[in-house]
Amino acid sequence: MKKILYTLALAATLWSCKTGSSTGAAKSNTVEVNINLVDVKDDKVLVTVTPPQIKTDEVVYSIPKTVPGTYSTDNYGKYSDGFKAFDAKGNELTVKRIDDNSWSISDAKKLKKVTYLVGDTFDTEKGTGFGNDDVFSPAGTNINAGVNFMVNTHGFVGYFQDKLDVPYKVTITHPETLWGATSMTDEDASKTSDVFTTPRYAVLVENPIMYSKPDYTTFNVNGMDILIAVYSPTGKFTAESITPEMKTMMTAQKNFLGKVNSTKKYSVLLYLSTMAKDDAHGFGALEHPTATTVVLPESIPKDKLVESMKDVVSHEFFHIVTPLTIHSKEIQFFDYNAPKMSEHLWMYEGVTEYFANLFQINQGLINESEFYTRIADKIEQAKALNDTMSFTVMSKNVLEQPYKDQYLNVYQKGALIGMCIDIIIREKSNGERGILDLMHKLSNEYGIEKPFNDNELFAKITELTYPEVGEFLNKYVAGTTPIPYDFYLAKIGVGKASEKVPGSIFIKGQTPYIGVDKATKAISVRPGDLNVFFTNLNLKAGDVILDVNNKTYNLDNIYDLITESENWKENDPITIKIKRDGKEQTIKGTVKVPFEEKETFKATDASKEKLKNAWLKG
Repeated sequence: MKKILYTLALAATLWSCKTGSSTGAAKSNTVEVNINLVDVKDDKVLVTVTPPQIKTDEVVYSIPKTVPGTYSTDNYGKYSDGFKAFDAKGNELTVKRIDDNSWSISDAKKLKKVTYLVGDTFDTEKGTGFGNDDVFSPAGTNINAGVNFMVNTHGFVGYFQDKLDVPYKVTITHPETLWGATSMTDEDASKTSDVFTTPRYAVLVENPIMYSKPDYTTFNVNGMDILIAVYSPTGKFTAESITPEMKTMMTAQKNFLGKVNSTKKYSVLLYLSTMAKDDAHGFGALEHPTATTVVLPESIPKDKLVESMKDVVSHEFFHIVTPLTIHSKEIQFFDYNAPKMSEHLWMYEGVTEYFANLFQINQGLINESEFYTRIADKIEQAKALNDTMSFTVMSKNVLEQPYKDQYLNVYQKGALIGMCIDIIIREKSNGERGILDLMHKLSNEYGIEKPFNDNELFAKITELTYPEVGEFLNKYVAGTTPIPYDFYLAKIGVGKASEKVPGSIFIKGQTPYIGVDKATKAISVRPGDLNVFFTNLNLKAGDVILDVNNKTYNLDNIYDLITESENWKENDPITIKIKRDGKEQTIKGTVKVPFEEKETFKATDASKEKLKNAWLKG
């Protein structure tokens, strides 16, 4: 999973449905599911489930509390209501709701079908998915009748107790104008009905489907079929408009991974949010073995969209290596309603994030300076988190406080852990091997159907590499000692440097230069020392910003102002209408971008040039 932070401040009755009659699922030991995307009422979708044969007097049906890759408690069942169970004659059976996610059905041997209504999660989001109880948008659901359905299957379909390993057959009826983008194969030729089958529940959960007006491209990369599907509410972006960059990036990723990956089909489902109150606000992506769901704001400029897509999709794609191929028993036998978390987020998310950056320098998509800047940024951001907390303890307890608040460090310190291990292996092997070689060996040792025991991984990695790697893992990953990054970077001839970089116009660090009056929605300049952008235009504390370059701004579209300002260049002409002391006035001038001195790295030891090049290009 990859989350992106933007600078933001901010009883049902059943109805008849076209699901058809049961086809004898109980006899075939298959769970049959019908999802009706045609007869949407009150923003809810009717789901009908025909169970396999139940041999107990009572059975529990559950919708997940947590799903793999989210590392959060989301309680998807709380978005479903009107749950009913019926026998073959249509008589209702007694149902008791156990908790947010589970229902107990009595007289279960007579059970013929269950029905319930599903509401979407996008409607309920309040913020960015951080620091609140929102479902992370790429793992959420959307129900926009006749326009868009984000069918993350874990939000619509549950499982019967002890029946996780039986086959699933899912029939989805949908408007003819909508097309379902997914890596699954539709087994129905109908234009208004799709049929998907999976060998077990876990496979269904890993296959999202996005229904919208068809907008997609397909291409092949080294034997892998790629699907890019886009939902853009206003049509601002199309699949075709971002495909060239996606093809370049994914070709580079396949080349970087080499023999590690043998996936035959991969789908990227991009949902662009209007950022209205009832739309998605959690930006980033969620990985699956053969798909990635991505949610971003539609207001984002084209170059920023492509940059964000590269960032999140490259991260998600590398999850093919871990945890999708290399993982522990906690992931292999995932408990959707009483999850036990693994100790090794440093590998699942950290090494994945490291690869998402390393492959870009390795394949020539970024230069050395940009790569060092990214490393420096991760070191700086990791410092803002708890640098003495054991990473394995945090991972094991990531659903609970205080560990939950440290989750973001998987993208910062987690990636830096991967970097240090890579450097150690490069040094000890005289540049011949790195962490990708280690992942090759681990994938051969384990694999998709062979998980490892959490407490045995460090010993196995040490066996496959060097004692120094084991010492690093025990001291800095399991232990509480902060990592001396300078020490490890010096091994490959890289040392500290500084550079001037353009800063954000409206925020410095965590301190914004503008504020919002929630009552009036007005944006105004905050008191305090202002940067050169404000002083050059003679903007003062208390000035209310009414519009910029003839576009009106307030609380409702403050996100647009911030994202658009990232594209402003030095000396660009700018016109700002403000209200000062109750009077409106227009200020015309040029943009002055605040520059900041930032710490970075550069090559400082020519004697280690060969080892450094092996690290970056090997």
